Amino acid sequence: MHRIDQPIIAFRRSDIPQDESAPAGDDDPVGKRIPSRPEGELESVTEKVRYWTQEGPQTVNLVVSFVAVSGTVGGETVTIERPIEFFLPTGQHSESYQWISATMRSLSLAARGGYAARALRDLRKVTWDRGPVRCGTNEYGKPLYHPSEVAAIAHALQRILQRRGFLDPEGHPRPLRELVALYRDGSPGGTGAHRAEPSLPVPSGMGPCPQCGGERFLIDGCLTCRDCGYSKC
Repeated sequence: MHRIDQPIIAFRRSDIPQDESAPAGDDDPVGKRIPSRPEGELESVTEKVRYWTQEGPQTVNLVVSFVAVSGTVGGETVTIERPIEFFLPTGQHSESYQWISATMRSLSLAARGGYAARALRDLRKVTWDRGPVRCGTNEYGKPLYHPSEVAAIAHALQRILQRRGFLDPEGHPRPLRELVALYRDGSPGGTGAHRAEPSLPVPSGMGPCPQCGGERFLIDGCLTCRDCGYSKC
């Protein structure tokens, strides 16, 4: 019989790819390990996410908290904003709640270890045996399908970090200099990384999506629901 003395999931700083060309003594804030959640208030983003499984529409509320992290690169002190905590509020009862909640805890550990982006990319590959899950739309307003419920939620979390400016369109952290500039120009209450994506106006009289009740936007001349992809075109 094997005895389990350590947690199943372990995060190590050695797992984070290091830049061998970086000068000795550098403390890159992108991969810097944060031992625990900082005390006090954290700036957070809460988003209601709707997706569709074989059992119909599902809705969860996701919370991502951010913190300013400073480091030294090339003898210069720099500060960026990093995600530090992923959270699924209680009271969202479903068969998958415990697994999604456990995933949020693991992501929080990954975020404090400096590799939340890689963890999210890995979760996008998780599969299940209940068919594809529809969540979000592509740049053309067409529905996106994911191999599992976990993968769909990972996609939604990636989108939050992309809108915040931390991730690029491929799901990788932006270059350090860009993150530094975004923090300087887009600190809480400012613009830059915290600026919401502009939405195209909805012609008056069109009303909500008849399929899911979500907002509809004019995409390529066609009124399309960004939540479920419904369109008459």
